Amino acid sequence: MSFEFIKLTIEGPLLIKPKVHSDDRGFFIESFKASEFLKQGIPNHFLQSNHSKSNKNVLRGLHFQIHPKAQGKLLRVISGKVFDVIVDIRKGSASYGKWVGTELSADNKHILWIPEGFAHGVAFLEDNTELLYNTTQEYSTEHERSIQWNDPTLNIQWPITKPILSNKDAMAPLFEDCENNFYSKPQ
Repeated sequence: MSFEFIKLTIEGPLLIKPKVHSDDRGFFIESFKASEFLKQGIPNHFLQSNHSKSNKNVLRGLHFQIHPKAQGKLLRVISGKVFDVIVDIRKGSASYGKWVGTELSADNKHILWIPEGFAHGVAFLEDNTELLYNTTQEYSTEHERSIQWNDPTLNIQWPITKPILSNKDAMAPLFEDCENNFYSKPQ
């Protein structure tokens, strides 16, 4: 097996640790393998690939897209380090309104799977940090939604206190006011 799949405290997202093959020349990892990912419920159809670069103290999020353009995201850092946050926005879920954060870096080579029904935010911890991610749906302005990064209900413990935000992220609605059409699947 080329990967270790780790369940997080919120059901659905997965932290993926690839097997690293390294020697004096460098390293090699498989960053995606359909046969192993499908066994974990991660789709093998991605419709868009994105590459983001930001400096230290930039915060992007919390973002998601509603149905019918909801996105699953598979992401990893190729340069630098981030604190990545996932918020469960599936109404009726046992972890609705809960968040989990994890550090992704070029050094640890971890990969993160974020299914539909979760908001996502990233705090960049180093200058010139680059993030690659694939999405299961293309970007749609009409379906894009966001939640205030410092929403008091969510109480996310970000590692930065004065983030650099886009105007859109600075004006995002609170969690309780955000349009959301995700529901937990019946148990």
